[in-house]
Amino acid sequence: MIDWLFRDRRTGRITIVQVPNVPLALFAIAWVVRRFAHPSGALDTALAVVATVALVVWAGGEILRGVNPWRRFLGGAVLLAEVVSLAV
Repeated sequence: MIDWLFRDRRTGRITIVQVPNVPLALFAIAWVVRRFAHPSGALDTALAVVATVALVVWAGGEILRGVNPWRRFLGGAVLLAEVVSLAV
């Protein structure tokens, strides 16, 4: 089961974590700025939107193009968490 869950279908290597891509890097930057700079007003709103959109794009990409079932599951879990947080 571990082999099936984590094996990259293209390279055959075990893949649990990958180098962040552009959407995930944008999310991380926006999150760090909001967390440590504590912006207010329009800047805070813009950073929140950038972070949310970037994370949703990343999650969608993982669901559609994840290299193994683990990555697809991770994308689905993150997307579900974002939808729930936006609904609440």
